[in-house]
Amino acid sequence: MTLYIVGIGPGGRENMTLKAIETIKKCEVIVAYTPYLNYIEDLIEDKEIFSNGMRGEIERCKKAVEFAKSGKDTAIISTGDAGLYGMAGPIYELAEDIDIEVVPGVTAAFSAASELGAPIMHDCALISLSDLLTPWDLILKRIKMAGEGDFVIALYNPRSKGRPDNLKEALEVLHPFRDDATPVGIVRNSGRDDKTVKLVTFDTIPIEEIDMKTVLIIGNSKTYIKDHKMITPRGYENK
Repeated sequence: MTLYIVGIGPGGRENMTLKAIETIKKCEVIVAYTPYLNYIEDLIEDKEIFSNGMRGEIERCKKAVEFAKSGKDTAIISTGDAGLYGMAGPIYELAEDIDIEVVPGVTAAFSAASELGAPIMHDCALISLSDLLTPWDLILKRIKMAGEGDFVIALYNPRSKGRPDNLKEALEVLHPFRDDATPVGIVRNSGRDDKTVKLVTFDTIPIEEIDMKTVLIIGNSKTYIKDHKMITPRGYENK
C-alpha cells in the first residue's frame, strides 16, 4: 500500500492538479487538518477520515503511517505544496518500510503571483515569519541575506495575534536593501472566491491589515508596476 502526501493548492478546486484529485479519489483513508476537509468534501464521501486541529501535525503524520502500514492506501493532505511548509518532510522523517509518493500542488506564493501579474520572474526567496519551529534570529538573518542578494521575497505567515510585531521587525531589517517605492503585492486568501489583491509600495505596507491568510510578495530592485500589474523582468530582449 502507498502513503500519498497530497498538495491541494491554495483551496479552490480549479487550482488542484488532476493527479491530486485522482489520488484522493482512489485512497481509502484521508488524513488532514480539519479545516482542509472543507476543500475536498465531495471527494471523500464514504472514506475513512482522521483529522485534528492546529499543531497536530506530527500526530497526523503518525496516524497516516499507521494506516498505510495496515494495508490501506492513504492520503495525507496539505494545502499549497506538501513539500513547502507541508507534510512531506515529517512523513519522510517518520516513515519506514512503506511506499511514499508526493503529489505536488500550487503553493500560495505562485498562486498569489499569478493574481498580481509576473512578480516572480527571477530568483526569489520564500520565507515564513512563523517562529514556532525556527528561531526568530535565524529568520531575521535569512531576511537580511535575501534583501542583500536582491531576491524577490515572498513572505508566508506574516502576522498573527500571537506575533503582531514580527512583520514590522522583518520589514525594518529589509528596509536598507529596498527603496521606499519598491512594489509590494499583498494577497489574502489567494486562489479562493474571497481573495483580495492589493498593490502598494514598500513604505505604505498596511501592516495592521495583514494576517496569517496573507502572502506578501516584495519586489527586487528591478520590479515595477505596469497597467496595475507587478512585473519583475527576467532580462529578455523585447525588441
